[in-house]
Order: sequence, then structure tokens, then C-alpha cells
Amino acid sequence: MIKKLVLVFIAISTFQSYAQQRGTASPYSFYGIGSLKFKGTVENRSMGGLSIYTDSIHVNLRNPASYATDNVGLYPFDGESRPVKFSVGGSYSSVGLKSNLDTDNSSTTTFDYLALSLPMGRFGFGFGLMPYTSVGYKMESLNASGDISNRFNGQGGLNKAFFGLGYQIKKGLSVGVDAHYNFGNIENSAVEFVYDGDGVPILIQSRENNRSSLSGLNINLGLSYKTMLNNKLELVTGITYTPESNLTSNNNRSYSTITVSSTGVERVNNTIDYDLEAIGLKQTDLVLPSKFSVGAGIGEVRKWFVGAEFVTQKTSNFSNELYSTTATTFEDAYTYSLGGFYIPQYNSYTSYLKRIVYRAGMHFEKTGLNINNESIKEFGMSFGVGVPVGSLFSNANLGFEFGKRGTTNSNLIQENFINFQISLSLNDRWFRKRKYD
Repeated sequence: MIKKLVLVFIAISTFQSYAQQRGTASPYSFYGIGSLKFKGTVENRSMGGLSIYTDSIHVNLRNPASYATDNVGLYPFDGESRPVKFSVGGSYSSVGLKSNLDTDNSSTTTFDYLALSLPMGRFGFGFGLMPYTSVGYKMESLNASGDISNRFNGQGGLNKAFFGLGYQIKKGLSVGVDAHYNFGNIENSAVEFVYDGDGVPILIQSRENNRSSLSGLNINLGLSYKTMLNNKLELVTGITYTPESNLTSNNNRSYSTITVSSTGVERVNNTIDYDLEAIGLKQTDLVLPSKFSVGAGIGEVRKWFVGAEFVTQKTSNFSNELYSTTATTFEDAYTYSLGGFYIPQYNSYTSYLKRIVYRAGMHFEKTGLNINNESIKEFGMSFGVGVPVGSLFSNANLGFEFGKRGTTNSNLIQENFINFQISLSLNDRWFRKRKYD
């Protein structure tokens, strides 16, 4: 039954990821390389984005030390701990867009991650695929007469394929490293509408088209430390660091003459390629800023946990020569997260409800984007449950998140979002020790 669920879930998620060209509907994805898409597994996001908690039955994609993390006193597979872990997740997002003049709504359904973690003695290996950033917007500005002045469209984003290695130095202390290959495409277009003397749009308009193919490597380092404070309480801490790295961007630009129908559909008449090499923009380097996170929490083993985490990123070092604007700057970003979970009785054989994991959390984020001297910030609250399926320690995770991003000040847009997430977190024993000769 579990295998069938996995196959169905992967098929649906893969279809959605390729069928939908836009993984976001945020106008703020216009800037940089798009809006940050990956914020952790459903388990992480249901606890306000908290990623410091690690165990042997859930994949933690934000701290590679988790690949080698063990559980004290938990041996669910014939006396052997650290099973093979598999996780796949997707989400649905509904966003209400609000400005000083108008409101609108949009929604997206996306694949979020696919990952597998394998134990091997003191080592643990992890690999998988995830969208990292997403571009998806369609915006229009009006002139003094209330007619369309400019139209902007964009789609694409950056993906990550990763391979990680964790090592358990001693009981409770693990380190790890992830190697990421980043790749993707970003496409955008801009139309500046021209009108005749009577305020009627001319028949033929012009459109600028841009496409960037991105690729590059980076690493993520992690450390996880857990220790018992007494017979019940456990202290959990985690640190990650991602050094600064570069993305190579191969760029193309063209100009098209278009005819715009009464319904807004653009039909291309002719297209001319622009020589970006002549101005030194055919190939550019983009900086992926360094990132550091630290967090700690306390709880009763396999019963409850509460923790806090701080993440900072040197976003001020980011630049994109191809799409730079004077009204936009990048500043250092940071995120505060607070969250935790509660399990009534993790090993109950008589009550299914007692084995459900209940999660909750909140986060506050300064995104690093500054537009018209306004820092773009985000606040969200989240809730979730882990529902047992199949074996005792496999589960389906459901998450719900709501919050807001941005502001209506300085003619900007405020986003009020509601996100639903779902994932499968499955465990199995692939390699068993022989008990009889």
C-alpha cells in the first residue's frame, strides 16, 4: 500500500512541477533570481521553519549532519536503529495581492522536494532534488489616464540537486556536508505601451525578451549536538553555514514587435536578437550569498519539543547586472523562528490518535529585498500534524501556514498568503544483519 501511495504522489507532483511554469505568483519574484521556494520539509515548515530538530526517522534537508543522527533508545527495526528514510513533498499556495489601488488573487500548486537518506555505520548519505527559487509574475502599471503603461511577465527559477554526507563523531554529536548543483532558467518580458494623440494604443507594440540559463555549485556545512540534561529532558542544538559561491548566467536578449488583442493576448510579428556580448552581458556571474543559522531547543524525548532558531544571510553581496534597477537594493536578510511539536504517546498500539504528531510555530523574516527604501518583510504562523501510515514510524505530514509579505507603502504590494503542504516520510530497513547461520 505504501509503495502505491509513493508512486501516485510522485506522479502527481512531477506532473504539477512540469505542467505549471510558475511555481509562485509573487510580484517580488521579479527581483534577483526569484522568491525563495525551499524552506525545509513539511515538518520544518509546520514548526515555523525550525530546522534544528533531527532524528533517525525524518529527513532534515537543511542540516546535513542529520544524515548520521541517531535516536537515543529508539530501535524500531529488529533492534537496529537508523532506517533508510525517504521523503517527498508538495504544496498549494493561495495569495491575495493588495495595493493602494486594487486587489487580486492567484494560486499555485508545486512539487517541493524529493529526498532519500541511507545509513552506513557511523556515516549517513543523502541525495535528492528540490526547487530552490521560483519566478512567476504578471504585473501591469497604469498611466495618468488609467490606461496600461507597462506589462511585465516572468517565469522559471533555480533548482538544486544535492548529495550529502553525515558522520557521527560520538553519540549525540554529528557533522555533515551537502554539495549542491544549482541549475535553472529565468525568462521575463516587458512591454511599454505607446498611444497615439487620441489616447488609442498603436497597432504594433514592442516587447523586450530576456532569458538567463543559470548553473553553479555550492556547499552547506552542518553540525548537530544532542545531550540529556536529566532523565527526561534533552537539549538539542544545531548550526549550519553555507559559504558564498557564484552562479554563471548565460544570457540572451531579443526585441519583438507584437500585436495585442482586446483580451490582452500578445501575438509576435518579428523578433530581432540583441548583441549582449558587445556590452559585456552575454555571460555574467551572480553571487549566492553566504548563510549562517544557529538554534537550540529543549524537550522530552519522543514526547514534546520547543526551540528557536536564527538565520542570517549576506544578501547585500548579491547583484545581477542584467536586471539591476536604481529603485531596488539588496540588504542583509535574517529570520527568527520559534516552534515545536507534541506527541501524546509515540508507541501506543491501542490508540491511533495518540501516535499523531502535533506541530506549531511562527517566523519573522527580513527578506533582504529593499524597494523604494522599503524593506520587504514576512511574518507567518504555521500548524501541522504527522499522521502514522504503514509501519509505526512512517507518516504522512500535513501543514498549514498563513501570513503576509510586503507592504502597501511606497506604491508596493502586500501579499496575504495561505499555504497547504503535504508530504510522505517513510522508513524501511534495506540491509538487515543476519541473526541465524
